[in-house]
Amino acid sequence: MSMNERAADTLVIGGGLVGAAVAYGLLRAGESVTVLDEGDVALRASRGNFGLVWVQSKGDKMHEYARWTRGSADLWPEFAGLLAQDGGIDPDYSKPGGIHFMLSEEDLEKKRAQLHRLHNSLEGQEYGAEIIDREQLDAMLPGLGPDVVGASWSPHDGHASPLRLMRGLHSAIAAKGGRYVADAKAEKVERDGSGYVVRTAKGAFRGDKVVLAAGHGNKWLAPSVGLDVPLRPEKGQIIVTERVRPLIPMPTHVMRQTAEGTIMVGDSHEDTGYSDASTSSVVSDIAKHAVRCFPALGQLRVVRTWGAVRVLSLDGFPIYQESATHPGAFSINCHSGVTLAGAHALALAPMIARGRLDASLDAFHSRRFEHATAH
Repeated sequence: MSMNERAADTLVIGGGLVGAAVAYGLLRAGESVTVLDEGDVALRASRGNFGLVWVQSKGDKMHEYARWTRGSADLWPEFAGLLAQDGGIDPDYSKPGGIHFMLSEEDLEKKRAQLHRLHNSLEGQEYGAEIIDREQLDAMLPGLGPDVVGASWSPHDGHASPLRLMRGLHSAIAAKGGRYVADAKAEKVERDGSGYVVRTAKGAFRGDKVVLAAGHGNKWLAPSVGLDVPLRPEKGQIIVTERVRPLIPMPTHVMRQTAEGTIMVGDSHEDTGYSDASTSSVVSDIAKHAVRCFPALGQLRVVRTWGAVRVLSLDGFPIYQESATHPGAFSINCHSGVTLAGAHALALAPMIARGRLDASLDAFHSRRFEHATAH
């Protein structure tokens, strides 16, 4: 490490939504922070995000995740205000509630059972989601197709602009005195006395603590600090329409109207490795499903499509952990970078600043995969 490289309290590897939210939270906690970012040449899920701040249906198979997600949604109004104040960029967050459409009575009954389980998971905290029938839906969302038989609705759901969130986080990091280094892909993480040194193409950087928030890159970086982070890629594709008058007053699990007036549609889950290619057959299926739900969409022009690669653990839930062999080395992994941004900045980052994760996050440790195998 060159002598003119100043050390930071914490090095954050990764400048996407997860790393940037943690870095922002660390700065708010009074730490000095250096963000080492590979840049947009990376397989960055943050640039392809749908933008939901979503609670309903999450955590059915891990109730700690249901509580964590709901907690993050509750933090989002404060988080959005702080971000606009500190970084000068409003993330276009709104919380009108959210809808999950059901196209069959069988799916509606499955959703009803799932919500019952989730209602029992929050230990006294009101879960909030409920089943609504077609008549109630028509009052909320006029113009639905005949195939929609009902839906679940949650007042805790909302949406934001992922791109404005990303810009806002980076702006706030700079305003808070954080250091951002672009084109600095982490090549090696090593112990350096009581701290860590990260070697990159831009040189070596030292910090007392290090946070791995490099998305898919965490899988390869983690062993250097004594961690195992089993991750898998999953592609999702998105359609964006032309700008239109206000048409959809609240987000749904497959479509939302942005502040600019475009409508984003997408809900694919594809096992295609690390490919982010957009494919016409999947785009066509996404469009057909959307038009079944909301026929007026069939009249709109498509202006963009893209694919992005989700960062998923083997069970789809986050991995948060500190290394047992390398104190001060943390790994942060999740695919809900927008939904969890509030929790990452205002709940998780203060734990890292204190030097240890709270026991409430124990369920998210990778030890839960000790008897599983990656695929």
